[in-house]
Parts: sequence; structure tokens; C-alpha cells
Amino acid sequence: MKLQSQLRGDALHIVVDEERIDSAVAIRFKEAVREQAADGPGRVVLDLGRVDFLDSSGLGAVVSVMKLIGPGGKLELCNLTPNVDKVFRLTRMDRVFTIHDSLDSAFPERQGIA
Repeated sequence: MKLQSQLRGDALHIVVDEERIDSAVAIRFKEAVREQAADGPGRVVLDLGRVDFLDSSGLGAVVSVMKLIGPGGKLELCNLTPNVDKVFRLTRMDRVFTIHDSLDSAFPERQGIA
């Protein structure tokens, strides 16, 4: 599971560098994100801009990550591709997660920075 993370102000930005989050990688995904987010800030922004396929196992893994972060933390999503966005809307998980259209809307303090 390829992830890239960067601290941005009060949040950890994690980019998922995979095309799919499905049953074949769901467990590795959860573990990798947990490791990245351990001892980090309470706000985690998961960037799914490179993920084009998310099945029910992948959706469950994202929900599990939210639970791993705990009640004091917050998992937000950004850059959802149309296919992934559709899964979140159809399952009404778009009401559970804060979903940002872009990186700039997830981190508005970055706007205007070269």
C-alpha cells in the first residue's frame, strides 16, 4: 500500500497512491493509514484523488480508519474521483464524512501560496 503523508498546519494530509481500495488491499490500507496517523494531529485529510475504484471492503476500511482515529480526531476526505464519489453518495456516507472537492478547499490556508 503506497501512501504519502505531509503535515499541513493542524492536519495530516495522506495521499493514497493506489488506483483501487478493495478487498485485496483493505487490511493493508487500514494498517498503513493507522501507522501514518499514529501520534499525529487529530485532523487527518485522506486524499483519494488517485483512487478510481472503491468497493464495499474499501468503504469499510475507510470507516475503520475513522474509528481508529478516535472520537477526539476527525477524518476528512478530498479529491474524490467520480467513481469513488458515487460510492460515498449511494451509501450516504457523504453525510458521515466531510468531503472536500479539492486540496485547496481542504486546506484553504494554502491558497495564494506559491
